Amino acid sequence: LALKRMAVRKDYRGLGIATALARTALAFARRRGFRAVVLNTLMLQHQARALYERLGFRRHRRYVLPTLYGRLANCTVTTYRYELAATP
Repeated sequence: LALKRMAVRKDYRGLGIATALARTALAFARRRGFRAVVLNTLMLQHQARALYERLGFRRHRRYVLPTLYGRLANCTVTTYRYELAATP
């Protein structure tokens, strides 16, 4: 399952909303039988990266954004992966 986008308005950050949203996505994926949840995040999204790592996502790979801006600014994208335990 690919988690495409998740955002919490600045006024409501720090209240656990992003954690609850991410856990809900993981539970949804687990119930539907997916093997993993993957997502991409930019190097500048420090809080998001910290959240994903706290939740158990692991860095899967890194690459420079494949655009002129990405190459010039060395804008790195990190792919995270959360392995879901297989149920017997």
